[in-house]
Amino acid sequence: MQPIQAFLTSRRMPIRLVRLYLGLFAYGLAISLILRAGLGGSPWDVFGQGLARTLGLTFGTSTIAISLAVLFLWIPLRQRPGWGTLSNAALIGFFADAGLSWLPPATQLPIWAPAAQGLFLAAGLILLAFASALYIGAGLGPGPRDGLMTGLVARTGWPVWVVRSAIELSVTAIGWMLGGTVGVGTAVFAFAIGPLIQVAVRVLRVELSQRVRGRKVPEVAAVSAGAAR
Repeated sequence: MQPIQAFLTSRRMPIRLVRLYLGLFAYGLAISLILRAGLGGSPWDVFGQGLARTLGLTFGTSTIAISLAVLFLWIPLRQRPGWGTLSNAALIGFFADAGLSWLPPATQLPIWAPAAQGLFLAAGLILLAFASALYIGAGLGPGPRDGLMTGLVARTGWPVWVVRSAIELSVTAIGWMLGGTVGVGTAVFAFAIGPLIQVAVRVLRVELSQRVRGRKVPEVAAVSAGAAR
């Protein structure tokens, strides 16, 4: 147990980088599990699906393109990406495509389809929560989408929940109009992922504050739906 705790709490940069890339890999795999459940993805993944179908791209390529576009929106918001931010933008889509190539749709498994879909969705949500906790614990920069949210909060003065809800409702609607899948999984994601990430943060002993000149400053919106995005 001691080596595991040391790995999860170490502030040494090589170990933080391992946590970062392990978290990104697990996040991409979690997305693929949720999509293979066929019950609807997260808001941003609905957008990614819709854009992929419209432009004839893979889901992962679409996700990377969206991440890069979101990063351009950081410029007028005066947000600064970290190494984790750039790695997130470049790799989650790649890992999601890898997972989608490995995993069959849940409905093709030789068991009752609704049970398989529920298992895929539950496994994806749990894995995504722990992947987010690993990513947050690395402390190397917010995901592109979370940075967009915090930048808009800082510039507009609106509450976090208003900005986040407006963004996610918008991308869900656009993704659905482009052909993305919205379903019960989308609703389950919205209500379940925040509490699941909080549990994962406690289990992995993730530090949610950083020290600035000797005092602790909470990280803005560190635990929120899709915190690694």
